[in-house]
Amino acid sequence: VLLFGGTSYATAVGEIRRVPLADGSIAAINTASAIDVSLDDAARNVRIERGEAWFQVARDKRRPFVVAAGRARIRAVGTAFSVRRRAGGADVLVTEGVVEVWAEGAEGHRVRLKAGSRGFVADDAAIEQAPAAPSAIDRALAWRNGKVDLAGDRLDSAVAEFNRYNRRQLVVADPSVAAERFDGVFRTDDPEGFAQAVEVSLGVPVDLSDPAQIRIGRPGL
Repeated sequence: VLLFGGTSYATAVGEIRRVPLADGSIAAINTASAIDVSLDDAARNVRIERGEAWFQVARDKRRPFVVAAGRARIRAVGTAFSVRRRAGGADVLVTEGVVEVWAEGAEGHRVRLKAGSRGFVADDAAIEQAPAAPSAIDRALAWRNGKVDLAGDRLDSAVAEFNRYNRRQLVVADPSVAAERFDGVFRTDDPEGFAQAVEVSLGVPVDLSDPAQIRIGRPGL
């Protein structure tokens, strides 16, 4: 869809789309996401309306590449990073090079994030940084290959991640197992396989009989 000289891309639930941009950059767009891309002779601007996208940016020092997500701003030249819009701000994960992040209206407070690091740019202009951990970044971006990569994640967090990709929702019916830790690599489109692995690993019952949801555990256990 062409919009005022720009291009808009959107993905459905469970869809992961990889698109080449006119400047030679590449965008990988995650499930249930929408982005607007505007490229001209002076700048390259992307706005994430919802969801998440990863960008491999073509080098062009004359035209800065800036991603906006809410008030968060992320600037890069010749690098690769992802941005996920969340309530109250945006997550930034850097896979190559260096990006500069700040919040709109607080341009004087800018932070640089290097490859292997992550940050959260809050709508109130606060910026949180996490230590460099390339393996954690790779796991968080496994969705680019249609995977969910869990390494000691809480069960309730893992369920929330799977539910981003599937209309058939996972439900933790037994709150006592919500904090159990879980490892494994699963397809984003296989919540049934994940639930069955949980059943075997944690010894909790799983109910697959409802086409709209998958229940893990029984209430009150």
